[in-house]
Amino acid sequence: MVLRVAVVGSGPAGSSAAETLAKAGIETYLFERKLDNAKPCGGAIPLCMVDEFDLPPEIVDRRVRKMKMISPSNIEVNIGHTLKDDEYIGMCRREVLDGFLRNRAADLGANLINGTVYQLDIPTSDNDPYTLHYADHSQGGATGVMNTLKVDLVIGADGANSRVAKAIEAGDYNYAIAFQERFRLPQDKMDYYEELAEMYVGDDVSPDFYAWVFPKYDHVAVGTGTMKINKAKIKHLQAGIRARAAHKLEGGEIIKVEAHPIPEHPRPHRVRGRVALVGDAAGTVTKSSGEGIYFAAKSARMCAETIVEASNSGQRIPTEADLKRYIKRWDKEYGMTYLVLDLLQRVFYRSDATREAFVEMCADEDVQRLTFDSYLYKTVVPANPFTQMKITAKTIGSLLRGNALAP
Repeated sequence: MVLRVAVVGSGPAGSSAAETLAKAGIETYLFERKLDNAKPCGGAIPLCMVDEFDLPPEIVDRRVRKMKMISPSNIEVNIGHTLKDDEYIGMCRREVLDGFLRNRAADLGANLINGTVYQLDIPTSDNDPYTLHYADHSQGGATGVMNTLKVDLVIGADGANSRVAKAIEAGDYNYAIAFQERFRLPQDKMDYYEELAEMYVGDDVSPDFYAWVFPKYDHVAVGTGTMKINKAKIKHLQAGIRARAAHKLEGGEIIKVEAHPIPEHPRPHRVRGRVALVGDAAGTVTKSSGEGIYFAAKSARMCAETIVEASNSGQRIPTEADLKRYIKRWDKEYGMTYLVLDLLQRVFYRSDATREAFVEMCADEDVQRLTFDSYLYKTVVPANPFTQMKITAKTIGSLLRGNALAP
């Protein structure tokens, strides 16, 4: 037999899964509704992703080596001087990154289908196939031609509004909204952002997250995120970040406006039957930092590797128990990271006083070094006990000075 797997969605998650499966000789079908789709996203990727996923230099628009953390009272803290010469945060346009990963998966043997999956029929027995009902947009334009495909396994990489998740009754999760405007700036303003990204905190830009100005190839992305799902509120917060950064955006032209839901925690069920969820569909975005690209791609690769291993490179059909090994491995490797970032968001994003304390704490070199090492390499580097005590003391001191420990 030859194992047949459908991957629904070709963002960093879906394409990474499809590439791994195709390399192993598994018959892989990769579905994408819009081949020119660009998800609203800050577009930051850690250095380790460039190496792990073999990304060529042209995928990275900007190599950010400096960041400004800007408090509610507009106190600026410059961070980044602890970075080594060859270290940086990569800034990407999602349409470029996604297109590269998708095309590479197709070049390696995945069958790329420009189609919208509308329905997934669940089999009544353990060995019967899953049936996908989809509109094939390569025939019949926007509406497409309805078609079906039978497969042994399905990977849902179709984002926060995942139809695959709904089909398997994976359960709901809370989500935030990311809103972003792309500004094309005069050259002198773009020069300012050459290697610089900015993060703003305050109730005026987000009640529970942060706002950003991230540089891209020929523009900057200016956006905010919040769990307060309200159209008027989002517009008010976006006006807040535009006002805070107004003198740096002067003369800029808005070239694109984007909005998208972002999951706040994992779904109750990430594997059901022979269907696995990865990336945003599974809920792999981190709290506090809101990072999603690396964790989406990593979760999908881990899922696909589990399928390759359990199927003996496509010679048998994995079971639900086999697929759940991916979840166990994921939670073991990254569970603590999610818990820590959730705690940080609860502590530091709850009021302007705590945000002032957070920005003050970011000025400390020990904090910066630990934060960058954790972000760039996805390994929480254990500081020695003395350094850990120093960081803890400085954190408490910052909170006390800002009256942030008051109930």
